[in-house]
Amino acid sequence: MPKLVRMYLINVATGFGIAAMFLVGMLWADVAGLGRLVMESPQGWIAALMIFMGAGTLFAGVQFALRVMAMAEEAPRGPRGGLRQQLVPIPVRRDEQRGPAARRLR
Repeated sequence: MPKLVRMYLINVATGFGIAAMFLVGMLWADVAGLGRLVMESPQGWIAALMIFMGAGTLFAGVQFALRVMAMAEEAPRGPRGGLRQQLVPIPVRRDEQRGPAARRLR
């Protein structure tokens, strides 16, 4: 199996494991009465499945994104982008002095 596919599957399994712990904790703590509602309703398992799949998808994506970003190469040190040039001011001569009113007329 390619390394990238294996890494993806491991991170998806980890994300869904975290989602399962999240769902159990949410039902155990009875957040907003959700635990009681899921346990007492005959169709409560559908709500639990929907929460599990939504949270699992979210946590799996975040887990995989964190792993991919951790694979980034270290930033190079030192100057980059070619030679650094020194800025030298160039004097510019004005022929005439104009006030704000003279500029508006032109």
